Amino acid sequence: MTLKLIKNRSLIVAEIGWNFLGKINLAKKMILAAKRNGADAVKFQIWDPKNLKRGPWDNDGRKELYQKSFLDKKRFKLLYNFSKKNKIKCFASVWSLNDLKTLASISKDIVKIPSPEAYDIKLITSSLRLFKQVIVSVGCLKNSELRRLYKFKNNDKLIILHCVSSYPLKAENCNFNKFHHLKKNFKKVGYSGHLDGIEDSVYAIANQAVLIEKHFTTSKQLRGKDNKFSLKPSDLKKLSDFRNLFSKFKINRGLNIQKDEIDVYKNYRGRWHK
Repeated sequence: MTLKLIKNRSLIVAEIGWNFLGKINLAKKMILAAKRNGADAVKFQIWDPKNLKRGPWDNDGRKELYQKSFLDKKRFKLLYNFSKKNKIKCFASVWSLNDLKTLASISKDIVKIPSPEAYDIKLITSSLRLFKQVIVSVGCLKNSELRRLYKFKNNDKLIILHCVSSYPLKAENCNFNKFHHLKKNFKKVGYSGHLDGIEDSVYAIANQAVLIEKHFTTSKQLRGKDNKFSLKPSDLKKLSDFRNLFSKFKINRGLNIQKDEIDVYKNYRGRWHK
């Protein structure tokens, strides 16, 4: 099943990513914590460490974590089925056509294209062809690269997420002007936030983002820099509560007197007149 967009209610995706450090039981614990604290979906990342290019991650400890935390078909299917059993949607980011095929072999409902691959028109085109719903974060794109995505703007499968690919993100770099620009050019626009806290997401919810994605963990003491700026369960609960409250703020009660004003209308008007 795809993510059902609801008017005046932002969906919340808990980005577990590789925060579970390859421990399936910890991943399950994170799924359940996300469900309990208001997330509509959880998201992981699918990659094959055999395809990793050489880089600084070879010597700074990240490669070791990548090799521990990757999800092949068998491991992702296990987490997908566990999420389904616990009635929370589960999907993944993909980094290549091979990853896309792996995900499609399990579910063709939802796929995420992360910001570092948002320039890859072939990957996006293939995703739109194979999947029912395609989410694309548009961080770290040149304006010329962003404009190449405009040809997909009328595709009903597509959800675009404003994103700034800085980990963690500073408030002064959130650049929500770009978010508003995207809303003028795409049908469905949400936000993928990397601020350490919920304030950036609160802004996005107040400005009618259809979807909020935030990194999620059960402990900031776990290894990996993503765990350090991820939301804890209590943070996710606060964000979910605000989302639910804002949905109530947007209920249209018209221009006339409301029912809960009748007492004041009947009994308090003009009571101090001479």
